[in-house]
Amino acid sequence: MPVVPGLSRHFRVVVPDIIGFGYSDKPTVEYTMDFFLSFLQKFLDNLNIPAASVVGSSFGGWIAMEFAIRFSRRIDKLVLAAPAGRMQSSTHVLDQYIMAALYPTRENALRAFMDMAYDPSAVTEDTVIDFVNRMRLPNAKYAFMSTLLGIRDSPNLSDRLPKLLVPTLLIWGDNDNMIPMQYLEDYRQVPQGEIVILKDCGHTPYVEKPDEFNKALLNFLVKES
Repeated sequence: MPVVPGLSRHFRVVVPDIIGFGYSDKPTVEYTMDFFLSFLQKFLDNLNIPAASVVGSSFGGWIAMEFAIRFSRRIDKLVLAAPAGRMQSSTHVLDQYIMAALYPTRENALRAFMDMAYDPSAVTEDTVIDFVNRMRLPNAKYAFMSTLLGIRDSPNLSDRLPKLLVPTLLIWGDNDNMIPMQYLEDYRQVPQGEIVILKDCGHTPYVEKPDEFNKALLNFLVKES
């Protein structure tokens, strides 16, 4: 939410909670990549949006990448903030986040979010309590676990990144301990890829460095391809 006002001065901004996450419905289904892509496709259809610039972070970035590979005509430009999808093993910070999702106490959530950020002062009490409340909603844990299981069978991105043919911006915090910056190297295969690295920043640049994040987005989105 810190980046929306700045972006909305230039664009119509739509911020969905992906199905199964946030305050969206959490039906008892298998949360596979195909399920998420179908949701996103129907979401855009229902809003009469034939094509859009899409911004995705972490797992949302993985969904956005897959969507852009399969439905490139519906993506004008793509922005990925430390996207998931390339990690070969977990990290301590990711393990902490999973623990907080499955056992959503204030203490677990606070620890996970503070480990996720470069500067722990960026983590607010509202962020922590909101996360706890969302993970205590009916079916929230089921949707989370089903997603973790479902993405195991997702197509490998390694050989498919060259098929990501839309203009793409990668934004990464130089102190991201959840999805470390070493995975950024894989994305140099993206034909029209650009990279911005934010200094003294963790896994959530849109929260930790909202002004720098917006500046990078606007420089990328408003220029001619």
